[in-house]
Amino acid sequence: MDARAGNAAETAAAGELSRAPRRILAIFNPASGRNRRTRFDEVVAALRARGCAVNVVITERAGHAEAIARGIGDDIDVIAAAGGDGTVNEIVNGLTGKSVALGLIPLGTANVLADEIALPRGVDQLAQILAEGPVRDINLGRCNGRRFVMMAGAGFDANVVDTVSLRLKRAVGPLAYVWQAAVEGFKQRPLACDLLIDGVPYKTASVVACNGRRYGGPFIAAPDAALVDRCFHVVLMTGSRWFDTARYGVALVLGRIGKLSDVKIIPAQEIVVNGIEGRPVQADGDIIARLPATISVDPEPLRLIFPK
Repeated sequence: MDARAGNAAETAAAGELSRAPRRILAIFNPASGRNRRTRFDEVVAALRARGCAVNVVITERAGHAEAIARGIGDDIDVIAAAGGDGTVNEIVNGLTGKSVALGLIPLGTANVLADEIALPRGVDQLAQILAEGPVRDINLGRCNGRRFVMMAGAGFDANVVDTVSLRLKRAVGPLAYVWQAAVEGFKQRPLACDLLIDGVPYKTASVVACNGRRYGGPFIAAPDAALVDRCFHVVLMTGSRWFDTARYGVALVLGRIGKLSDVKIIPAQEIVVNGIEGRPVQADGDIIARLPATISVDPEPLRLIFPK
C-alpha cells in the first residue's frame, strides 16, 4: 500500500475483530473462471490450516451473492468475496446494516478494490490477511439507492461499460475498457450530462465519481482520492470528439488523466446527474441505474480487512 493510503487507513475509525480464529463465509463466483476454482480452493485450505472455520457458498445467478450476504447471522465474522468487482459490489449491498467485515479473494477480470489497497495475490499471503489482517472502516457511495465501492459514472464512461464485450474483458482484462472507449469514440458523439456538484452546475461529456484513486483496475484516475475520506473526487471529461476519448484512454493508462486541460477533478459529497432519461449509469464496472441519478456519500461505512 502507498504511504498515503496506509496512513489514512491507520487513522480510520475501526477496530480489530475480537474473535480468533475468525469465522469466515467464502462466497465464490464460478463466473470468475474454471481455472480460478483451484486457486480459491487453495486459499480456503490455507485458511483452515490457520484454524479458521470456513464455510463455502457458490453463487448460482446474478444477485445471489447479495442475497447470501443479506441473510447471514451472528455466527460469521468475515465474508470473503471470491470474484471480481461485481461480486464485491453485490456483497457490499447485502451487508447494509451489518457489522460483518469484508475480505477479498480477487479472482475476476478486475478487482479494483484489491488493487486500491495493494492486496497481495499469493495464496498464503491472502490467507494470512483474511485470518489476521486489521479491519478498517472505509467510505462507500450510493447511487439511486444502491451502494458502490470504487466509482460511479455517467455519460461516455457508462456507455463504454454498457457496451464492452465480456469476452474481451476475459481476454485482456482492464484494457478492454480502454479499447471500448476508442470504439465508442468512433461510433457516436457522446451525449452531454448536466450536473449539480454540491449545488454548483456543470456540463460534461462524462463524469466519474471516484471513491478511491483507481479506475478499471490498476489505472489511476483520481490521485488524491482515498477510501477513508468522506467525499468523492469527481472526474469531469468535457471533450466529446473521437480523438478526445482516445486522449483520455491513453492518459488513463499513463496515470496522467488529471493533467489534461479539458479534465477537472473536484472534491464533492453529492452529484446530481441529468441527461437523456434512461441513459446508463455504471458503478464498480456494472450498469446499476438509469438517468437521472443522484450520487452521494453513504452514511454507513464498510468494515474492510486490509493487508498489515
